Formats: sequence, structure tokens, C-alpha cells
Amino acid sequence: MSECPSECPCGSAKQLAACCGPYLDGEDEVWAPTAEATMRSRYSAHVLGNADYLVATLSEDQRADYDKEEAEQSFADTKWLGLDIRKTSQGGEDDERGEVEFVARYRTGTQQVSHHELSYFSREDGRWVFSGCEMNPKAPTVRVQKVGRNDPCPCGSGKKYKKCCAA
Repeated sequence: MSECPSECPCGSAKQLAACCGPYLDGEDEVWAPTAEATMRSRYSAHVLGNADYLVATLSEDQRADYDKEEAEQSFADTKWLGLDIRKTSQGGEDDERGEVEFVARYRTGTQQVSHHELSYFSREDGRWVFSGCEMNPKAPTVRVQKVGRNDPCPCGSGKKYKKCCAA
């Protein structure tokens, strides 16, 4: 594992000891309370080269496909540049499932990469674990319906659009 910074790598602007540090050291079996906190701590584990934590926060299904040795080899070649949490859905302290959309930026060799992902989290044995993801998620298509002049006004007034909001 690499040298620990004083500021948490997850971008929270908190000290590591007051943010992801207690989850990463694993001494007291303290687990992140939300899906977003789990996501942030997993990012910090990547930055700090903590493969054991990454394994511990994978769902049982995900653990089967995880290559810890490959991950450890990638730590030396990767310089993490930042984490941007775009959106969270559910994943609170009382939820069983949650989603976190994020962009993580890193450099490997001379190539700079933006990794955009929608991560899925679930609870196993009461703790949050990464259970899957969608790479480069797309926002749902928004369809705009044109309101005709003689159509009922969408504001619900009961008047024609031309005599109400279009006036």
C-alpha cells in the first residue's frame, strides 16, 4: 500500500482519518454507512493501493471475477487524478440497494482517462458492497411534446393554450 495522504483522496475535502480511513484500515470492522460512502472509499482504496479493501467491498458474485493480483499490478502504473460523484439514487442508511454515478479520472503511462460509470450497490450481511455497473451510462431520452394553439393549456387551467400561457 502506498503512503497515506492527510486529505482523503475521495474528494470530500475531509481528512482521511475522518472520512474513508476508518473503513480502509479494517481494524474495527467499520463499514461505510451508505452506497456513496462505499463508492468514495473504494476510490480511495484504488488511490492508496488497498486491494484487500476492494475485495472486501465486492458482492459475492463480483468476487468470483475479481483478479486481485492484476489490480495490485495496476496500482503502480496508475495515477489517480480525481473523483466526481454525478448522482446517487437510494443507497441511504435504511436502504437495501443504491446507485452511484461517477467519473473517476486517472493517468496510466501517457494516457489520461475519464472512467464514467453507474455503480450498483447492495447490502450483504448488513454492509454495502459493489454488485455491478453500467459503463458510460446515458441519460434517458427526453421527448418534448408540442402544444398546439387550440389544445388545452398544460398548466391545467382548462383554457385553450392560446388564451392562457401562450398569450
